[in-house]
Amino acid sequence: MRRTALLAAAATLLGSLAAAPAAHADGPYGQGLDHCAATATGAFACHFDVAPGTYDVTVTLGGETAGSTAVTGETRRALLAETATAAGRTVRRSFTVDVRDPEGEPTGPAGSPGLDLVLDGAAPRVTALRVTPAPAARRLFLVGDSTVCDQPGDPYTGWGQRLPVHLGRGIAVANHADSGESTVTFLANPALFDTVEAAIRPGDPVLIQLAHNDKQTDAATYRANLTSLVERVRARGGEPVLVTPIVRRWFNADGTLDNGIALLVNGLGVDHPAEIRALAASLGTPLIDLTALTKARVEQLGPEASKALYLTTEKRDNTHTSVRGATEYAALVAAELRARDIVPDRQLR
Repeated sequence: MRRTALLAAAATLLGSLAAAPAAHADGPYGQGLDHCAATATGAFACHFDVAPGTYDVTVTLGGETAGSTAVTGETRRALLAETATAAGRTVRRSFTVDVRDPEGEPTGPAGSPGLDLVLDGAAPRVTALRVTPAPAARRLFLVGDSTVCDQPGDPYTGWGQRLPVHLGRGIAVANHADSGESTVTFLANPALFDTVEAAIRPGDPVLIQLAHNDKQTDAATYRANLTSLVERVRARGGEPVLVTPIVRRWFNADGTLDNGIALLVNGLGVDHPAEIRALAASLGTPLIDLTALTKARVEQLGPEASKALYLTTEKRDNTHTSVRGATEYAALVAAELRARDIVPDRQLR
C-alpha cells in the first residue's frame, strides 16, 4: 500500500497525463521516472546506477497543469535552468552531464556513486526522462580554486557549478576545481592536474583560473606554473584558456575596486591578472578576463547592492560567491566562450 500511495503522489507531482503510466523506463539501463521519488520539499530525486563517464539526459517537461521545472545534479550542479510550461503542454530539453568519482571537489568527499538528478523549481512537472551513455561527448574542463569548484553546501557556490546550464547536448562541464589550491599545489597533487591531463581528449577546452591561493608565489614561479599547465594541455590536444580571477569585493572610499586586495595582487607584489594577461599574449592562448568583467559588475552595483553577489551578509566573506554571484559570473564566462568561439554556438544555450 505504501509503494502504491507513493507512486500515485509522484504521478500527481509530475503532472503526467491521465492516460499515461505514472512512471516508465527508457534507455539502455531502463532509466526513466521509475528511478525517481518524490521528496518532502516537493522536488523529485532520481538516481541512476551508472559508471563514471559522460551521459546525455533528455527530459520532457510539462503535464496537465502549468509547471516550472529546473534540474540540478551531483554536487549541486545547475544543469537546466528553470523552464516554464503551460497547462497541457510539454517541451523537451537535453543536456550532457559528467559523472565522476569523486563527484565534487577532487580532494573532497566521494559523494554517492552513479548519477543523481533533482527535478525542482516552483512547480516541477516532468513526464519523461531518458539517460544514455555519451562516450564521444566533449568535456569542458575547469582547473581552479574554491571560487570555481562544485561547492558541497550552501551558501557557498562556485561559478563552475552554475556553468552547465549554459551548455547543451554534446558537451559537459568537468569541474576539477578544488578549494584552497594554487598553481603550486594543483601541479603537485596527483589527484588534481594529473587526473585532468589523463582525461583530456583532442579539442577539449581547459579553463584555468588559479590565483587566489598563490599568496606567496613569486612572479617567475607563477608564470612557470601556468606555462606548464598550458603546455601539458596542448600536449594532449586540448585547448587551454587562461582565466583571470574573480575580484574580491573590497571597495575604496571612491566606490572603485582599484586596490591590490580586490584585484589579486599578492603579498610579494605579484599582480596575478596582469601576469595572466601577459602570459596569454606571449603563449597565444585565449584569455577570459574575468577580473575585468567582475570588477565592472561589482562597481556597477556599488558597495551595498554588490553584497548579494558574495557571502558578505551570511559569512562576512567578500571572496566567495553566493548562488546569485556564481550565476552571474558563470553567465559572463559563457558569453566569453561564445564570443571567442571556444565552444560552438550549437553547444551553447
